[in-house]
Order: sequence, then C-alpha cells, then structure tokens
Amino acid sequence: MKLLIVDDDELVCRSLQLLLGKEKDLEVVNIAANGQEALELCQNEQPDLILMDIQMPIMNGIQSTKRIKQLYPSVQIMMLTTFQDEKNIRLALNAGAEGYLLKSASIENMAQQIRALQAGSTVLHADVLKTIIEPDKEVLEGLTDRETDIVDLVAQGLSNKEIAEQLYLSVGTVRNMLSVILDKLEIRDRTQLAIYYWQRTHK
Repeated sequence: MKLLIVDDDELVCRSLQLLLGKEKDLEVVNIAANGQEALELCQNEQPDLILMDIQMPIMNGIQSTKRIKQLYPSVQIMMLTTFQDEKNIRLALNAGAEGYLLKSASIENMAQQIRALQAGSTVLHADVLKTIIEPDKEVLEGLTDRETDIVDLVAQGLSNKEIAEQLYLSVGTVRNMLSVILDKLEIRDRTQLAIYYWQRTHK
C-alpha cells in the first residue's frame, strides 16, 4: 500500500516515514509540507492513502482533502492531527476524509487503522468518536446545530458563497437560513450576529 504523509513538521513526516516504512505492506512514497504539495504529489505518486495533518500553511488539510477527493476520489484520506474538537472533525469528514486519528496513537495502532481503512472501514479514534457523540460545543440558544454552524462561519468572516461551499448547501439556502437566524435572535445584521456569537462562545 502506497502512503503519502502530509505535515508541516518535517520531524513528524520523517519519523512516520521511518516507522511506518518498517511495515512490510506499507510503503511511504513521499512526504509533503502542506495541502498544496499533497495535491501536486497525488498525480505523480498516485498514493493509495494519505495521512493528512489539519493546520498547515498555504493550504490546510481540510481544504486539501476536499480538493483531492474531487480530483482523485479513489485516494483514501486519514486525518492525523492533535485536534479533536467537533468542528474540525465534522469539517474533515464532510470534506471526504474516511478516517480521523490523533497523533497520540501508537505506530502499531496507526498501521492497523491504515489497513482497516484500506479494507473499507471508516476509522475514528475513540476520543474522536466520543467528541462527536458528546460534542463540547454549545448550540446557541434557540438555534439548531446547522444554524449554529452558519453563525460560527459568519463570525469567521465567510461570505454566503463560502459558507455554502463549506457546508455543502446552496447559496440561496444559506441566505434563507441567515434571515431565519436574524429573525430568531432579533439581530439586525451580520456584524451584530458575529458580535453576539463571540460574546457567547468566548467567555
């Protein structure tokens, strides 16, 4: 099985390359320092599976995952990160990742999970699964989960078009949902909505 390792920490890349390379059925064909490099290497290396970090310069792991799955749908992607917050987990899975492992996993476990993913299983670290089942993010009072996601992205400064792409909705749906949210919360505009969100989620 051909692996591509993507992480902006070269030490992490080299360590994984060395340790996973010792597994007889795993071959690390290359390493990349960001999502853009991973995208470019996909065509040349044709990996079976990518171990993808999330936070990286130029193009992050979630953006890269979404693009790679569009261009090379047969390539499987396992997020390998220190982040286990619900938002990153859901964004990664929505982007097309088939697995989500934490860097705290042992090499033995990592190799087993890579094989399980290749065999067709969706792989989620136990702590990640717990985060999804028992999310730590509070839904804003009076709003649904999806409405809260939209407010979160508005607060990050995303446009309706960008929110639509992130959540796989139409721009019209986002616009309508935003109107509903503003009515529910009795808030005038996006700026006030962003302030409302930050005041309640960053106490």
